[in-house]
Amino acid sequence: MAFDLAFGARPGVKRVDYLGIPFFAVTHHPVSRRREFTISSAGFWAQHATSEWLLTTRPNIRRARAPFAKGLLAFNVLASVAYGGAALTRTGPAERDTRGLAASFGPRGMDERWAGVLVLAPAALDAYRYFSPDAKWAAWASRAVKVGMVLMVMR
Repeated sequence: MAFDLAFGARPGVKRVDYLGIPFFAVTHHPVSRRREFTISSAGFWAQHATSEWLLTTRPNIRRARAPFAKGLLAFNVLASVAYGGAALTRTGPAERDTRGLAASFGPRGMDERWAGVLVLAPAALDAYRYFSPDAKWAAWASRAVKVGMVLMVMR
């Protein structure tokens, strides 16, 4: 919501249903494509930054007694799996972030399934890092996808 406010998009909350489960979506007034991309991506960026911080500062978090940190990491991974799955199947409310991200990318947008892959890749790599903290390739691959997703706003 920080970018909604920063861009003067006047955010609001709307009730939505996903597979019969009541939920809510943060809505906003129309903005430019680049701003829409930023707003739609911001939640994923926050999840990625939090997961990266947890896995970098506590590479052996799996063996640690850290229920809050583990829960936060699990939430980030599972939320990305849910969003990515919705994007790959193109299901869920029209307000879903992966749809906004895909529709606003570049001059013509992109297929939402690619947005799903962008959301799922760091989640899968971070889950792998949780179970295999010595896998440096996974850490760097995860970071590359996360940074790449932020740099996509330049397109």
